[in-house]
Amino acid sequence: MKRSIKSVLRPAVALAISLGFLSFSSHTVSAQTAVNATLLQAGYYRMQIGDFEVIALSDGTIPQELPKLLTNTRPGEINKLLTADYLPTTVETSVNAYLIKADGKLILVDAGTAGNYGPTLGHLTNSLAAVGYKPEQIDAVLITHAHIDHTGGLMNGDKMTFPNATIYLSKPEVDFWFTEKSKAASSEALKPYFAYAEATVGPYLKVGKVKAFGYDEELFPGIKPIAAAGHTPGHTFYAIESKGQKMVFWGDIMHAAAVQLTDPSVTIVYDVDAKAAAATRKKAFADAVKNGYWIASDHLSFPGIGHLKADGTKYEWVSANYSTYVSVQ
Repeated sequence: MKRSIKSVLRPAVALAISLGFLSFSSHTVSAQTAVNATLLQAGYYRMQIGDFEVIALSDGTIPQELPKLLTNTRPGEINKLLTADYLPTTVETSVNAYLIKADGKLILVDAGTAGNYGPTLGHLTNSLAAVGYKPEQIDAVLITHAHIDHTGGLMNGDKMTFPNATIYLSKPEVDFWFTEKSKAASSEALKPYFAYAEATVGPYLKVGKVKAFGYDEELFPGIKPIAAAGHTPGHTFYAIESKGQKMVFWGDIMHAAAVQLTDPSVTIVYDVDAKAAAATRKKAFADAVKNGYWIASDHLSFPGIGHLKADGTKYEWVSANYSTYVSVQ
């Protein structure tokens, strides 16, 4: 008997709890109380990159108990760095997606979680509606990788959230998550993730709505993918360039800014290949500092947009300056 998508995805919550993704420390309120006390935020932020309009969209936030999740750390390192940034050990982490308005097309970067990690997340379509768009208007969804906090929002129950969109996913990512050989060779810890990928991306794949791309060409004018393997085998950045301006969408290159900006070698339990993920992060940090382009990151505090600069042996995040107008040249 074929299981419904809800029965496949329900274990995502249990897995998240076991990893600490949904856990609350004694210094935070219960999940139910947190829902009752949810603050109403705008959920979107607009900015211009050359001819592209980029709109950051909030899917919500989720508390993460970082000492249980971060790996390759030194004794006391996590607590010390979190304290230095005035943060508790359980950090409310953003889940962001980004809408690109490009030459008459609406292109979404990542799709959020839907209801798979509890009621504090799954607000992407509400944020999208707040800026005047319906899911069926989306032309394309560029997925950085197939983890459920980036693909869960592709489905609304058993229906496609974005029925008219083509889903873009790198060929290495498709080959890893959607081949029986790869699934059979994976560790037991990774097995649930294959089910989640199948439940969220799989329906689009079955009807020919997934485009598996390489890294040798633009996907759209001014929009190209960049290989960034490690967190997953086909983890991808997306870069947009227009009129001398550039923004790179980082996906999951960074989960805990307070820790990883100071020590980029720190990894997380969600990394498929932690060593490669750390190497990719170090390379990305150095390139962002050298070239000074805009960065948009899925798990930095909303809107997750800013620049990176070097500060001695560590890095510093410089958030975008709040703006309400576009300079017309």
